[in-house]
Amino acid sequence: MKNSTTTWLADSVRAGGAHVTGVYRYATRNGAIDALDVAAVELGIGMRELNEAVDQLVESRLLRAVDGAARRFIPVDPQVAANALVSSVEREIYQRRELIDQIRERIDVFREDYGGPAAAPSQIEYLVGSLEVRGFLKMAGDACRTEVLVLQSSEDDAEELAQAYLPLLSRGVTVRIICQHRNRADLSTRMKLKQLTDAGAAIGTVSHIPRSAVVFDRSLVVLFGLADGETNVARVHHDGIVRFLLDLFDHLWDTAMPLEGAESGYANVADDLRQAIAGLMAKGYTDEVVARKLGMSVRSCRRHIATLMRDLDATSRFQAGVQAARKFLASGA
Repeated sequence: MKNSTTTWLADSVRAGGAHVTGVYRYATRNGAIDALDVAAVELGIGMRELNEAVDQLVESRLLRAVDGAARRFIPVDPQVAANALVSSVEREIYQRRELIDQIRERIDVFREDYGGPAAAPSQIEYLVGSLEVRGFLKMAGDACRTEVLVLQSSEDDAEELAQAYLPLLSRGVTVRIICQHRNRADLSTRMKLKQLTDAGAAIGTVSHIPRSAVVFDRSLVVLFGLADGETNVARVHHDGIVRFLLDLFDHLWDTAMPLEGAESGYANVADDLRQAIAGLMAKGYTDEVVARKLGMSVRSCRRHIATLMRDLDATSRFQAGVQAARKFLASGA
């Protein structure tokens, strides 16, 4: 639905738009536009530009045609024109609100079936597609009152983290986030996370998080995944699974290294990171697999492996992994 205001604003930037103000002033100065050809000469513009300007002024209610045959136009008080335009916009808004109410009323007919006895056994529900997922997360965030616990496996989501949880922090909701050590490697990512810590969020990092998850108010768990390239989530209402995720979060939180400020780079977590690398090397994983599991580049991973092998005077990757794993275990790391 296109209203007169948007039509006029769009048309005013076209060829005739530059003359709209001048034509209106001419009409007010003379009390009317009695002859278009005379007006064009006096304004110093072509008939095409004049006609376009007049059409736009009529559409915006600033000129009113009083004699269609002679093409005579009189100016209208801008306040009166504005009221006429606003009335049409308000009518459109009312119609759209009425349509929204009708849609909700029709959809609500099915709510009882979805949440009734037949649906009760389904304690894990799946949502597929970015729009549906974002809509659900927005709804869950708006309904959250006390606490959000986040396991974040991807550094690519730092911007989305800030957008999703800053509004909750502003409402006084407690937000705790556990992400991977690799988030410390990129300055822009650290700056985005700093936005959250400055707003009151607590953030810690660990070597590896296999899958992203969010717990809202210690009652609703959301597990993230991909299906055929599309974002999907599983929302879980099962008390046992919720309890398991809470215990897992608490365990990881106890072992996580706090992220404090934008300067918190890899240095503070080097030992923990190398311990994780050593453990994976001891299992015989290739550099590529180790890097993928820890969410870092193969180049960075190989640099850490080279440091490990040099420090341990190891002759093979497997030997370095076993020796390092034993060393960290013996030291209680």
